[in-house]
Amino acid sequence: MSDALLAAYDAVLFDLDGTVYHGTRVIPGAPETLRAVREHGTAVRFVTNNASKPPEDVVAHLTGLGMPADPGEVHTSAQAAAALLKERLEPGSVVLVVGTESLAALVASAGLRPVRTIAEAAGDVAGVVQGHSPATTWADLVEAALAIRAGAVWVASNVDPTLPSERGLLPGNGSMVAALRTATDREPLVAGKPAPLLFDTAARTAGAHRPLVVGDRLDTDIAGAVAAGLDSLVVLSGVTTPATLLGASPAERPTYVAADLTGLGQRADLLAIGGKAGWRVTHSDDVLVVSGTGEPLDLLRALCPVAWESGTTGTRGDGEAARAALTELGLV
Repeated sequence: MSDALLAAYDAVLFDLDGTVYHGTRVIPGAPETLRAVREHGTAVRFVTNNASKPPEDVVAHLTGLGMPADPGEVHTSAQAAAALLKERLEPGSVVLVVGTESLAALVASAGLRPVRTIAEAAGDVAGVVQGHSPATTWADLVEAALAIRAGAVWVASNVDPTLPSERGLLPGNGSMVAALRTATDREPLVAGKPAPLLFDTAARTAGAHRPLVVGDRLDTDIAGAVAAGLDSLVVLSGVTTPATLLGASPAERPTYVAADLTGLGQRADLLAIGGKAGWRVTHSDDVLVVSGTGEPLDLLRALCPVAWESGTTGTRGDGEAARAALTELGLV
């Protein structure tokens, strides 16, 4: 891997859902790639917005899927949320928890008192923390809404609207956050991606000076990398599609693009977004005109800068090869 993308960085900060696995299903190539990264001597960190599991459970899940890890390599949005509350609240303050017991345990370990209802608080609720849990109910949202309206500091572990799974995209924590946002007319403090805290912490624990962020979401993984000033690789194994990549805002634009994690073993110049041999992309009459021949992903890499500069995402292929590549990318 001496000439691979991996060789240019001293740590890789991996997203999990949609990047390494879909629920209980491993994304092909992930175990082999992670093993190669470790054998190369590059530090590995897992940076996830999923606040439903403590690091030990994440490690158990990864190990069960053939990817051994250590709890110290895992950084979750729940940990970041607890740290954010600790910074803003007095020791012993009451925090209403909407999420899993592991999130409540992190709140307690931060020197705060977790409760589930306002009545349980027996006094003022100073904070509300919200993380993903499949067990969250309307009654939980009621308690949180009342506390937020009464002035509690509201921290969301993340605002991902969806959660990739082996069955498809499921409602994520952001969907529940949206319900409280509507009910309270308030905005939460966001602890997880795209805020840079998780990436900064992960890079620091790895002793990394030039880490690479790898993820499947533009609005969290890539936007978080941009906010932290880090290079990033977006993989098309989860949420992001070629169409959404062409429409990415400046704050959501990756350095590289690959089909999946196996891209880490390829040359950086081949993965980098920009012009590629064999493809010609021009902007004419509010459409991106493509001609030439080559790999569809190379075409996508060549399309991105022209689309981003022109603000145009519509495409037209001149020639059979161009039309076939656009079709494979889902861009026609």
